[in-house]
Amino acid sequence: MALFITDECINCDVCEPECPNGAISQGEEYYVIDPKLCTECVGHFDTPQCVAVCPVNCIPADPKHPETKEALYRKYLSLTGRNSAA
Repeated sequence: MALFITDECINCDVCEPECPNGAISQGEEYYVIDPKLCTECVGHFDTPQCVAVCPVNCIPADPKHPETKEALYRKYLSLTGRNSAA
């Protein structure tokens, strides 16, 4: 499932540069994650990098966008142009 940033975000700017997919951007009030681009770092890292660096622990799984690890990996392949021919 994709991640999202809660209103507890303090706009510290540490998560945005850590996202390998460019899914994080500044929203109207705090940072936001585009669920179409979020793979929870599947394919890039073992753990979501934004979660690892967030000092206020405000990046949970987004229940509105449930995805399996397999679906996240397929999204990673699509985003990176590494679609397999299988």
